[in-house]
Amino acid sequence: MIYLIVVASTMLLLPAASIVVDAGSAPLLWLVGKWFVFWAVGARLMLAGLRQYLQPAFTSRDIMGIESAEVFVLVRELGGANVASGVLGLASIAAPSFVLPTAISAGIFYAVAGAEHARADHRGRNELVAMVSDFWATAILLGFAAAWVLTGGLR
Repeated sequence: MIYLIVVASTMLLLPAASIVVDAGSAPLLWLVGKWFVFWAVGARLMLAGLRQYLQPAFTSRDIMGIESAEVFVLVRELGGANVASGVLGLASIAAPSFVLPTAISAGIFYAVAGAEHARADHRGRNELVAMVSDFWATAILLGFAAAWVLTGGLR
């Protein structure tokens, strides 16, 4: 249940609340990118990465359905990559120029992760949550990036 709360909070509730609080300070498109990069990439991937590194069994067993401890080394590597993305997402608050590149790279990551979850034959509740949230993040992040580029950054 904690997993679902963290995912729902970082992928929907906290970004939406931040956009509402920040409304009027910048164009809506920018606020969507800013706050989804901060919460869905920064907070979410940082938390996921730390948990993958410190508790690899949660990802391998409870999300992927893999019981073997032999995969822990790969889960820890994924955790390192998630921490790296999380750092960029969190830093984007202080460095707004990080928002667009972080949205693009994390959007691609989430798309690949979602596709891999979709291919799974054994998808349990946690993997379903991961898959849906991955595709949600993909749509928001890559949608923001495409709109930002197509509008010339709302100049």
